[in-house]
Amino acid sequence: MRITLLYFAAAREAAGTDREPFELPAGADVAALLAAAAARHPALAPLLPRCRVAVGHAFAAATTPLAPEAEVAIIPPVAGGSGSPCRLSAAPLSLDEAVAAVRGDDAGAVVTFTGQVRASSRGREVVRLDYEAFGPMAEKQLRAIAAECAARWQGSRVAILHRTGTLAVGEIAVVIAAAAPHRAEAFAACRHAIERLKEEVAIWKKEHFTDGTEWVGLGP
Repeated sequence: MRITLLYFAAAREAAGTDREPFELPAGADVAALLAAAAARHPALAPLLPRCRVAVGHAFAAATTPLAPEAEVAIIPPVAGGSGSPCRLSAAPLSLDEAVAAVRGDDAGAVVTFTGQVRASSRGREVVRLDYEAFGPMAEKQLRAIAAECAARWQGSRVAILHRTGTLAVGEIAVVIAAAAPHRAEAFAACRHAIERLKEEVAIWKKEHFTDGTEWVGLGP
């Protein structure tokens, strides 16, 4: 059976491609696919233990069986959404857009977070950052985070906008707006959103320094 494997960030660099087909026996699982990928691309093998795998935009275990024509993605450690309040954007972000998406007469508080590219990281001078994402999965995860907030803090609404592409020092990488009836809930929802984004969402950050480059999450 034919399986399409997608590569992102450091995995894409190691494989030298962003996607390729594999022919596997019927009933093969994720582990078999990863073994085939490592055999084809030896440089990929050291990264795989630190990566996760998504099948159909959902994380999967090594023992997950694969169906013919499945699309599977290798998800390296993440750095840390088209008319939707939770989306990716290749264009500059607008905090006003995020606030407008959540504010309302029922909200007594709106809390915002803006993350921008700083000039240094871990003692090294930053030249620029590259953000790469698995778009459909990342936007699904952003919406799931907003839903988590709404379920946890009654009456809260969250908008999350995240950049992709190359960003210079000082450019805005992410904006979050959280609205709730009271300030405590709005602060809590905003903090939860950025922490969950950094932990889970399929967005990768490559730092370009004056003395080299590094994918965040794969450093020492």
